[in-house]
Amino acid sequence: MGMVALTYKVMPNPNVDDVLPEDVAEQIRALADDVYDVQLVETKPLAFGLKFIQVHVVMNDGSGLSDVFEDAMKVIHGTGEIEVLSMGLL
Repeated sequence: MGMVALTYKVMPNPNVDDVLPEDVAEQIRALADDVYDVQLVETKPLAFGLKFIQVHVVMNDGSGLSDVFEDAMKVIHGTGEIEVLSMGLL
């Protein structure tokens, strides 16, 4: 089985007042384990003072593994919209 590299764009939830993108990024980093190799999590400017979180993760090319990782990110307090920016086999 091969490996797949994914890059996500994670937006903080605009309806939650006390959310800092840096706090969400730290919680996403904590999702790293033996299945998900979270290689890079960084906050980047978007526009007008808004920031988004870019996540680079490598995992096995197994059925449903990316969905499980996305669901884990969604339950983090303050996580809004999640978009896959790129996906590729290694």
